[in-house]
Order: sequence, then structure tokens, then C-alpha cells
Amino acid sequence: MAPPTVSFPPPGSVMDGQSRLSAVNRLRWDLTAEQIDRATTELIEKTKQVYDAVGALQQAEVSYENTLKALANVEVEYTVQRNMLDFPQHVSPNKDIRTASTEADKKLSEFDVEMSMRQDVYQRIIWLQEKVESTSLRQEANRYLERLIKLGRRSGLHLSEEIQEKIKAIKKKLSVLCIDFNKNLNEDTTFLPFTKEELGGLPEDFLNSLEKTEDGKLKVTLKYPHYFPLMKKCHVPETRRKMEEMFNSRCKEENCLILKELVDLRAQKSALLGFKTHADFVLEMNMAKNYQTVMNFLEELSVKLKPLGEKERATILDLKQKECEKRSLQFDGRINAWDMRYYMNQVEETQYSVDQNLLKEYFPMQVVTDGLLEIYQELLGLTFHLEENAPVWHEDVRLYTVKDVTSGETIGKFYLDLYPREGKYGHAACFGLQPGCLLADSSRQISVAAMVANFTKPTPDAPSLLQHDEVETYFHEFGHVMHQLCSQADFAMFSGTHVERDFVEAPSQMLENWVWEKEPLMRMSKHYKTGKPIPDELLQKLIKSRQANTGLFNLRQIVLAKVDQALHTQTKADPVKEYSQLCNEILGVPATPGTNMPATFGHLAGGYDAQYYGYLWSEVYSMDMFYTRFKQEGIMNCKVGMDYRNYILRPGGSADAWDMLRKFLGRDPKQDAFLASKGLNMEPNTLPSAC
Repeated sequence: MAPPTVSFPPPGSVMDGQSRLSAVNRLRWDLTAEQIDRATTELIEKTKQVYDAVGALQQAEVSYENTLKALANVEVEYTVQRNMLDFPQHVSPNKDIRTASTEADKKLSEFDVEMSMRQDVYQRIIWLQEKVESTSLRQEANRYLERLIKLGRRSGLHLSEEIQEKIKAIKKKLSVLCIDFNKNLNEDTTFLPFTKEELGGLPEDFLNSLEKTEDGKLKVTLKYPHYFPLMKKCHVPETRRKMEEMFNSRCKEENCLILKELVDLRAQKSALLGFKTHADFVLEMNMAKNYQTVMNFLEELSVKLKPLGEKERATILDLKQKECEKRSLQFDGRINAWDMRYYMNQVEETQYSVDQNLLKEYFPMQVVTDGLLEIYQELLGLTFHLEENAPVWHEDVRLYTVKDVTSGETIGKFYLDLYPREGKYGHAACFGLQPGCLLADSSRQISVAAMVANFTKPTPDAPSLLQHDEVETYFHEFGHVMHQLCSQADFAMFSGTHVERDFVEAPSQMLENWVWEKEPLMRMSKHYKTGKPIPDELLQKLIKSRQANTGLFNLRQIVLAKVDQALHTQTKADPVKEYSQLCNEILGVPATPGTNMPATFGHLAGGYDAQYYGYLWSEVYSMDMFYTRFKQEGIMNCKVGMDYRNYILRPGGSADAWDMLRKFLGRDPKQDAFLASKGLNMEPNTLPSAC
């Protein structure tokens, strides 16, 4: 019997490279709570119909068009609609809408699990693979086909029905727990009342921005724009102690229980799928591939950094002793958790003479924003245009259209939502909202993303002045926005930042280097009163201070990465105990008794489970890219910028990170630049290969 014929895509589809542009932003932010609820049900029904149709195909009927393309098309539609429904939980000023959006996210996450467990659809994809010659598909279409099969196996669709049902129940429970964990942190409204004296050392603009209690005390919340400045600048140890204790006790009762259940369920699911640990299950899809590689990387880096950490702790203890004598305070002879940021800041101010309060006067929000946008436009060959009166979710939000300089074509749009408000997502992050990919009619949909942050909001009395580390955060997150917008993948699954999780930070980390270089710094700074540039002397001190506290900062990153690995490899690991033990062993600074830092660690429930190591791992590549190309050929070199856009950003996840790096670097990646950036001048390749 002759094999059944396979219908192949016509010209102009995923098979050939050219596509028309659909420069439409399909997102809308005016949905009421009721509309969100109704639209969620409709989206689930419409999407399920497509899966049902694919799942009902006879083996002889299966074709590229009715299987792979049908699934790709519905994925685009579903992604756009889903983001409209679940993004408001992070940003809407209306609590009812946030609640409706959270509920929508739960329903849609449950539906995601259902669709990921469709054995009938999986079978049709297997039939398609058996039918079609991989050479007859374009490379990315073939990658999509292979990825769907891989994801099917990772959901257990090749296993018995009984095991599949167990996996499905676990996945549903996990998605609800993750949403609740982060919702608890976002909705936290705890504040501490302090007198002006208790906030000694904090600048006037900070004090003036605080709300007051009825008895005239100043209200300090646990949100970033309050917490970090206080921990760095307040010279009253008792105030810092109270803040640190409360900050690392946020939601500790409820999130402690959620975390325990998350870790148990992840281990159960991984065991059902034949993996030794949840870490091994997760890492299979990453550059690192397995738990042992990650632990070797962290362990050897820790060994190299420890002598640096010891030196830095000795410096801090010395500073603390002098401070205690100066302020007639009792010296307890140790570094407490609430001392860390305060004295790390003092190291910058004493050893490097960087006065952070003076420095931030040169970083008013508008100047930083204008300079940052200018640098990105020049570097990547883009133009940004502010849209007047754009429909947004809050009056603070701005929307920009992004065009390619050479072709004049719109490649995407981005929202900036930079200031804190009640109920808003509490960190800084980039949210991909509309994937840049091909639509059903083969036209190209533009990408839309949002950068959400919590910088100090300007008031009539005080401008918004950024700390230098906030400028760095701004640059980093905006790098993710550019990754979202510059990628030109065909499939939604590979759009934007959908790369290996231990590579995803590298493109943004690389761009952080610009806030430590003279030319870019000059372009995004001037004094908020006089308009004068940063004095050269202050600038040079700032640039030198990059090495300040590098040992302790990176040892803390190792602590967090190891806590994450411990929770996802050991059975019944106690998060508080693990964190406390690692703080003592690696950082040499004890965790405050009674606190529960892991219960506030949003990454554990935010897609970084067993993957927090990725921040350090991807720095190997970010530093290699920066020093090999930009530092050698010019940090504002447009040709290097375009190579970066074409080789690193443009593919999205349609190519392996390893291959993208090789093309950009012209060789295999190396660790030398990474080690040098940490103040470690080692023999080449003495760390286990993140490369």
C-alpha cells in the first residue's frame, strides 16, 4: 500500500521567508472584571475547538496545514488573548480587576494543563512526524514539530493513562499555588511607622515622599523604593533591624505552606516522569543539562570567591566598629543581616568615595529615560516614537512605537510602567504581551512588551531621582524589552525571550555594562537642578566602584541558587534551615532568626524553580559578548550593535543559544571575562564549563 500523501504548506507560509507586516497592537486594557470573566470562558471554548479538531483527525488525514499550522495559529491567538486577561493582575489600579485577572489566570493555567495533556493531539503530531520528511519543512517548522513532541513526552503523554491523570492533577495544583504565592507578595500592604529621628541618615527628598500616620509618624512600606534606600542609608541599627525582619517575614505563614507543597508536588511529578529530581527534569531543557553541572559551577565559583568575601567582611566589621564608636553604640563584633546593605554602601562611600545621595542628583528619571532610549535606538538601529493619548491601564503608563531605521517598518511597541502603586507587581520585570511571529495568513504580527518597575515617583516637591543601581536595573529590564521586540521568529513558541532559561538573562546582563562606561553615563545623566554633567572625578570613582563588594554580592547569589537547588533535589528539605545554613557557610552572615526569606523568594514560584543559578551562569556569556566584541570594537559601534541584534536577539528561541553565541563571538564562549569581572584573574577555563 502506498504511503498516504502529505499536504505541504503553500508558498508564502512558514515555508518561505518573506511575510507581510501586521503592525497592529491587538491588546486592550479597558475590560471590566465581568468582561474578563466572560472572555476567559470564551477563549477556553474557542481554543479547545481547535485542539478537538486536530485530535479527531484520522491518520491518513494528518497534514502540515491541519495539524502543525493549526496548532501554531491557535497558539498565537491564545497567547495574545490570554495576556490581555492575566496581565492586569500585576498592574491594574482596580482591585476587582486584579482579582478577576488572577482568577482568569488560574482558570487559564488549568486549561493550559488540560491542553498540554492531550494525548490525542500528541498522537497526531507523532503521525505527522512519521509522514513528513524533516527536510521538506523549514528549519524552524521542524524545530517546532520536535519541540511539541519533546513537550508531550515531558508531560508523560507516552506513559499509561493512569500516570497521565496523576501528572495532570499535579500540574493543575502547581499552577494555582504559584499564582497564589506571588499574589500574596504583590498584595502585601505592610508598613512600619517611624519618627524622623528613627530614619536618621535618609535624605530629605526620601522623607518628604513618605505618607504620614494619624499621629504624625512616617509610613515606610516593604516595597523596593522604600526598603532598599532605608537599608543602605539609615544609620539607626534598630530601624534597619525591624525593616529587615519584616521584609524577610512577608507572607511567611501562608507562603511557607505553599512553598512546601510546591516542592513536594514538583518532586512527585518528576519521579512519575522518570527523573531522579525536579532539578534534573527542569535542567534537561537548559544549557547546563543536569544538576551536577550546575552544582560544580556554583561550588567552584564559591571556592574562588570566598577569600574575596572574607576580605570584604573584615572591611565591613572594621567600618562597623568605627561607626559604633562614633555614634556611641554597642559593638557586637559581628555582621548582622540588617548591617549588610548599610555597610556595603559605606564601602562604596569610603573606599571608593562614591556618595550615593550626591550621585543620584545626576540621575533624574526623565534624563535617564531619554538617554537610555537614545542609546538603545543608536545601538540597535531603531527609532522610538511616543504615542500620544494611547489607551493604557494607568495614567503613569507610556506607550512607544518602535521602527527599524533602515526599512522604516514598525517592528513592535512597548509600554513603560515605572512607578509603584498599591497592588502592583513589586519588582522590575519585562512582560511579553503580544508575540512577534507569523499569523494564520502568513503576515508578521509585531511584538508588544511592557516594562514594569517600581522607581520613586516624582511629586510636586521632589523629582524622581534614581540610585545608580536602579539605572542598572532600568537598563537590564529594557534589554529584555528589546529582545522581545527584535526577535523575528516564525512561531509564537520561539518569539522574544523564549530561549533556554539559563541564557535568557545574558542579553540583558550584557547591556548592564553600559551603565559602567563613561560615554553612555554622560548621555543619561545631568544634575536635576543645574543641568550640569556628572563631574569627571565622581564618574571615575563610580566606574571603579564596580568591583566594590563583588565577593559578598556574588556569594549571596550563590546562596540563593544553592537554596533553590537544595529544595529541588533533596526530599523534605527545610527552606529556612537550608537558607540559614548556606548563609553561614558561604556568606558568613547569619540569617535573622524568625525570618523566612524563601517564603518571600518570588523566583521559586515564578518560573525560576531549579534555575536561579541562571543569573550567574548566563553572566559567563554576557561578559564574553561584551568584552570580546563591544569593548574591543567600541561600545557604541553600530556594526557590533547590528550583529548583536541579528545574531543574538533576532532568532528568539528558534536557534540554540550555543549556536547564536558562536556566530556572534566567532568562536566558542570562554569564561575569562566573567572571572575578571568578579575581580578574579584566574587561569583560563578553571571553572567547570558553563561553556
